[in-house]
Amino acid sequence: MAFIELKGVTLDLPIYDVQGRSLKKKVMSMGRRNSIAEDNEGVIVVRALDHIDIRFESGDRIGLIGHNGAGKSTLLRTLAGIYPPTAGVIERDGKVVPLLDISLGMDENSTGMQNIRLRGLLLGMSDREIRDKQAEIAEFCELGDYLDLPLRTYSSGMRVRLAFAVSTAVDAEILLLDEVMGVGDAAFLNKAKLRMQDLHSRAEIVVLAMHQNSEIRRVCNKVLWMERGKVRAFGPTEEVVRAYEVQIAGA
Repeated sequence: MAFIELKGVTLDLPIYDVQGRSLKKKVMSMGRRNSIAEDNEGVIVVRALDHIDIRFESGDRIGLIGHNGAGKSTLLRTLAGIYPPTAGVIERDGKVVPLLDISLGMDENSTGMQNIRLRGLLLGMSDREIRDKQAEIAEFCELGDYLDLPLRTYSSGMRVRLAFAVSTAVDAEILLLDEVMGVGDAAFLNKAKLRMQDLHSRAEIVVLAMHQNSEIRRVCNKVLWMERGKVRAFGPTEEVVRAYEVQIAGA
């Protein structure tokens, strides 16, 4: 059974390009509750995650909520292994697939078909898995003969369609998502929503960040409320979302 557990996970991100006394002083003054500090070598450090203790188990559909800068995207990148924790440990069992930047790994000078393979490999697919899914991906994205042309000839909408089609063809036990992806016109958007539902159903654990509480309520059975890099609340969806909405209304 898949699981992912964080024990005392802390993440400090250094800002190396803050130079000059006045600029450094200004950055330091922006910190709240010591979230911005200076290390022993004089480098400005932002505490992006602060002693996170949490466990997600098979069957969990976790929604991440919180204001901009609360740590949602940073937590997803830490769960994905992109950011190694400064302190604490992450234990996991299951294939983790992060869909945080669906265009990552795509090459401007390669054809659409070649980019299916490039993006697939980056997502951890085997050569055989990519070959087996290539025709289905090509059919879903509806790009036809454009798949034989270089990516640089595509419109922005065509690029997103291709990236979305490849990314959502992956099989994951632990799926990490950052916001809902815009994929073009209304007809294709309906296809995309159904495909996302199928992707969710195939994963044992889904962790996603989004700003639409209505979608969080529809998709998730639990919610993690992040605030200044800390866990403010974690529990049943309606309970946590309602508390969050009350806080926003009173702000």
